[in-house]
Amino acid sequence: MMKKFIYLALLGLMFSCSDHEVTRSIDIADNVFGITFDKSHDWNTTVNSSVDVISNDSKTRILVVDSFSIKILNESTDSHITFDVPKDYDNLMVDFISENGEHFYKSFNLGDKVIKKENTTRALSQDYDIPDEKPILGGTVETFANQRGWLPGEEFYIYDYVTLDSKDYTDEFKTTFRSIIFNYFPNGRKYNNLPKIKKSGYYNESVYPITTGDEPIIVSPVYKNDGGFYEISEAELYYYYFKGDLNVEEIEALPKYRAIDLSEVYTNEDNDIINKSKSYVLAYWENNVGSYQFPKGYKIGFCYKSNTEYEKPKKQGELYGDGRLNYNINSWGNFASSKLGPTEPRMAWMSVNKHMFLCIESGTDTDFNDLIIEVEGGIEPFEIIPDEPEYNFYTFCYEDQRLGDYDMNDVVLKGRRIDATHVEWTLMACGAYDELYIRNINGEVINGDIEVHDLFERPKATFINTTEDDNAKFIVDVVEVNKNYSFLDASTQPYIWDATKHWEVKIARQGEDPHAIMIPYDFKWPLERIRINLAYLRFNEWGTNKVESTDWYKYPENDKVFIPYDKE
Repeated sequence: MMKKFIYLALLGLMFSCSDHEVTRSIDIADNVFGITFDKSHDWNTTVNSSVDVISNDSKTRILVVDSFSIKILNESTDSHITFDVPKDYDNLMVDFISENGEHFYKSFNLGDKVIKKENTTRALSQDYDIPDEKPILGGTVETFANQRGWLPGEEFYIYDYVTLDSKDYTDEFKTTFRSIIFNYFPNGRKYNNLPKIKKSGYYNESVYPITTGDEPIIVSPVYKNDGGFYEISEAELYYYYFKGDLNVEEIEALPKYRAIDLSEVYTNEDNDIINKSKSYVLAYWENNVGSYQFPKGYKIGFCYKSNTEYEKPKKQGELYGDGRLNYNINSWGNFASSKLGPTEPRMAWMSVNKHMFLCIESGTDTDFNDLIIEVEGGIEPFEIIPDEPEYNFYTFCYEDQRLGDYDMNDVVLKGRRIDATHVEWTLMACGAYDELYIRNINGEVINGDIEVHDLFERPKATFINTTEDDNAKFIVDVVEVNKNYSFLDASTQPYIWDATKHWEVKIARQGEDPHAIMIPYDFKWPLERIRINLAYLRFNEWGTNKVESTDWYKYPENDKVFIPYDKE
């Protein structure tokens, strides 16, 4: 009699779950995962926030910076902007976009009011104490190119330059600098940033800024990261100038003048530090008489002279921003390992909030951030805008069984804003045999009337994009939303209607098992029947303590997650 009573009680529980959301205690998954989940866990990887911005610009964007990536969270023409932001990120920025398309970036913290303050021109950032005395030209130095017979007759001059005191950047600007520069030029050997330079157009014959004739030209080393290989601490920066259009041979024959002895600025240990403490004024020479004021209309070029002794002579030579002058050095010694072509540049321009930066590749890779020099004052500006960032993804992963395998791929949806009032939804995968419907999107394509397998045009009781050999086309829909729409709002979040079991599967809340979670960014979901904590080894750390390993989703086991491939 007791067994019958228990059976009827369980049957009653099943029917009580019919046609409504199935609630699942956090305890039911402990045995599956082999841990005790944090009972206070809300499974939330994202928070909703807002910011007030003050400017006269036509549009502002909220950007999140994380792992060499910039994503848009929201954009608006209003002064009050709401946005969803991952709990784990490197930096938040407001991108002020003027009517003529200029960008001004400002870092901020949650809860800040962000006011745009900037210079209206690219004038000198401070009042430098330029000496009254004329510079005195010194002698010449031997070049490695001349020693090797590459550029016979080329002359490199030194002169008695003076060191100017500089005002360091604010911490806020340093954060913005790091976010912008190293998003555009990610740091490390695995990154080839040359295609971005070519896309910008500012290289080789187009690399030369033009003098304005109204201010001195000041150069300031602000960043070094050469891996401690003495590349920068045993080097010099030279410059040259000319009018009109010269061919390569004529540019090679121009005199080059030393602007900075970098051994006076950096030790071998000064790596990955943003600091502006010393500046130098470029001298204009006419008949060997020097002046700190350039006439208008000259083109300015730069040369980095590597004097590295520790592996002499394989790391010695003159490297140019104008790649046409690198014909020999790019194939010489250790420099050849960068695999830069014979006329590829060794320098690139980047602009941040009207500051102009020369980013130098001194070594054997192509990240172009071994040395960064600010060039300010009397040059005509040009704005180089990094690649247009994409809107951030939010990935919704569902487990339809009451006590499932927790591979979190029974339905995989990704949502992102594509403008202030539209969200793009993409159905990525279905790792379930049940008859499933997606509710709360209400699009023309993805809606509660069309079964998930039918959307993929696949039979029911089949797995879609959850096995290594599958690559079904994703299903995309765009819906209109309120400008304050949040992916965190439970009333508008997508959820799953399981018509086989007659229950709803919604994003997990506090006290529930992790049967459905929303993950910021472009998340890679586990392959079929691979539990999420096996595909992401830090998941259990987060599960047992909600403040630990909050970035677990950044570290997949690549052989255990679905990665789309291009079919031949």
